[in-house]
Amino acid sequence: MPADHTHSWTISVAGVDGADITHFIKKVQFKLHADTYANPTRTFEHPPFEVTESGWGEFEIQIKLFFHPESNEKPLTLFHYLKLHPYLGDEGAMELARSQREPVMSYIYEELVFNEPTEAMFDILTSNGSVRLPTKGTVKGRGEFVVETEALELDRLGEGLRIVHEQVRSVREKLAQREKDVGEMRKALEKM
Repeated sequence: MPADHTHSWTISVAGVDGADITHFIKKVQFKLHADTYANPTRTFEHPPFEVTESGWGEFEIQIKLFFHPESNEKPLTLFHYLKLHPYLGDEGAMELARSQREPVMSYIYEELVFNEPTEAMFDILTSNGSVRLPTKGTVKGRGEFVVETEALELDRLGEGLRIVHEQVRSVREKLAQREKDVGEMRKALEKM
């Protein structure tokens, strides 16, 4: 590792719970920071689709997924911001993690949705298994993407929607009362 590099890091593209994604992904290309790395474009045609490097700063990495040619699907470009420092938790816990040089885990769950896929791509996707969310407890340290978390998020969204509807109802009632008050004031003014 060069002297000015303070961290080693790995970025990867993988299926949920280690599921095989090679039946629809032909290759993965990572574009690293061009001023820092002599070979910033790294392409992998076989798993693991990952880059391990070292560096000193955080930057955005472009990830391009290439699908099998027979699918007739265009490549998909994603972006991941490389994080080398902890950002979640209270300040004391983050400082302790920095001082003890604990690994920083930054997972991003990208769900690929093929709106009106080609017939070939549809066949590729449906004949070789299905994509799913990880189940609870299957991957340690990745609780943010489990099915239960998705259900909780839906519950929170439902509760938020209920609150918004209640607030709209309340404002409408207040508006109706104010309009009634204005009407009564107009009638009182007309009598004067």
